Amino acid sequence: MGATEATISVGVGAVILNDDGRILLVKHVPRRGDFWGGQWMVPGGGLEPGETLEEGVVREVEEETNLKVEVLRHVSTLDRIVREGDEVKIHVVYVDFLVRPVSGELRPGSDVGAARWFSRGEIKATGMRSTLTPGVCWKRLVLGKE
Repeated sequence: MGATEATISVGVGAVILNDDGRILLVKHVPRRGDFWGGQWMVPGGGLEPGETLEEGVVREVEEETNLKVEVLRHVSTLDRIVREGDEVKIHVVYVDFLVRPVSGELRPGSDVGAARWFSRGEIKATGMRSTLTPGVCWKRLVLGKE
């Protein structure tokens, strides 16, 4: 790769399950050139300089959903690499956490067009698996198997 080499960024994601076992997903507003726009996924985003992973996931959840959460545990680390031909367009290392809501009322933030709770069955039926992060969490938390 040359001067247009993609940078590697760190993202954090929150797997949020409610008392009924539903998972919270957000759908980002589509924007020109935005890979994630219009896709359902767990709340999250880029880590800011000086922020711990846990601080970042708490901040992102509040920005995207208006919910305050408590981090319970780390559940997965993976990377997402998007290529166009030989060029790397996006390379993000995701660190995902299981969190629980402690306060707030669900309300989509400015970059999120929709936010809603999905049952495992709804997620399986819609074929959303490819857009969810993290893959390991999907098996453990959403599908209920190792």
